Amino acid sequence: MLVVGSGVWTSSEACTLVAQRSPGGLIRLGRRLRGWRQADLGSRIGCSASTVSRLEGTKRVTDMDLLLAAAAAVGLPTPLLAAACGFATAAVSAPTTVANDTQRDAEEDSMRRRTLLAAAGTAVPASLLLGLDDALAGTPRPSGSVAPLDARLARARSWFDDGRHTTLLRELPGLLGDAHHATRSRADLDHARLSACYTLASQVLVKIGRHDRARITADRAMTYASVSGSPLAAAAAARELAIVLRHQDQPAAAQRLIRSAASDIEVTGLVSDAQAAAYAQMLCTTSYTAARAGDRGQALAMIGEARRAARRLPAAPPAGRLFRISPAAVDLYAVGVHWALGDAGAALEAGRGLRADLFTTPERKSRMHTDLARAWWQWGKPEQTAQELLAATRVSPGEVRDRPAIRTIVGDLSSRHSRTPGVRELALAVAH
Repeated sequence: MLVVGSGVWTSSEACTLVAQRSPGGLIRLGRRLRGWRQADLGSRIGCSASTVSRLEGTKRVTDMDLLLAAAAAVGLPTPLLAAACGFATAAVSAPTTVANDTQRDAEEDSMRRRTLLAAAGTAVPASLLLGLDDALAGTPRPSGSVAPLDARLARARSWFDDGRHTTLLRELPGLLGDAHHATRSRADLDHARLSACYTLASQVLVKIGRHDRARITADRAMTYASVSGSPLAAAAAARELAIVLRHQDQPAAAQRLIRSAASDIEVTGLVSDAQAAAYAQMLCTTSYTAARAGDRGQALAMIGEARRAARRLPAAPPAGRLFRISPAAVDLYAVGVHWALGDAGAALEAGRGLRADLFTTPERKSRMHTDLARAWWQWGKPEQTAQELLAATRVSPGEVRDRPAIRTIVGDLSSRHSRTPGVRELALAVAH
């Protein structure tokens, strides 16, 4: 039995709505409490006022992601929402004495934390994904923006680098539409730009765990890279497609693709730093893909080759470079490779010299902390895991909040190690 807090959520109206299995009615109750119009709530969760109206007016849950986002926005307690959806029972009680943690049932605490974190995992509004689905259903329409496409693509990449996944997803349909419109010139460079836009779309979709959509965007990135004739665009697209294939449990296909991409870059002679960076990146991806497939020999050989290839690269990659690999970035890949091979000690040793100031973007700085957190978690060290994840959250909350694998670790920490220093702070940070 779940007991929720006081106030409007303990009122007879809330109790009736729960009994009627009306989660939409609870959303409406919370919205009115805040004095919001339906359009106000819609703007906060990325949908129209009419969508909010439908959400509030139906008892049938058709979009759980949107429902959870709305619940978080209006402050609806997640145990109460779960009860209204029929996932749990709830006793709505008066605000008498609030039991402390030691008096609560352990199973109830676990359910509360997991439900809270499930809601926190919907930081990317479902309506944005629906908008992207519409764009992928055909050729997306141009946005009408007069800003140069290169500038818009650079800004979109900066949103990815800053962990602003919601902002990026909101703008992607228009960016893709404008990039398609530009290819009417039939110029190779415009096709390369379009490929780069689809590659970026794949990156953010993989980041938030939407691999089916990422497969579509990666395939299109490959197609337009081929039309462009650019080996760098082709390498970037191949890398994203290989990553998607790996997530879709097709490691052999992923390996073949990324090895071919590395060979295509190698035959350029690596005469420029951009080509050398692309080659080092392909080797890193090859190594990690092999590690996830359990091929220890190949994984270690490729990460060693990547280290050698990265020696000539600057410590701080130039702004605007497609492959922003550096010696420190290769060491970070080594952390992931050893983790994937199940060797937490070697992973932590590989990351011993890493510092956030060795990386130029919040995404990479935060990724350093999350990769180290995975290694600590694999080693059975919850306190160190929580501290690394807290550090990641402070740099780029989206790297923790929006990545399903990392959210799972946060949920496990909360349910199994709730009294470990940093765990409660981490759960609250992810929830908000």
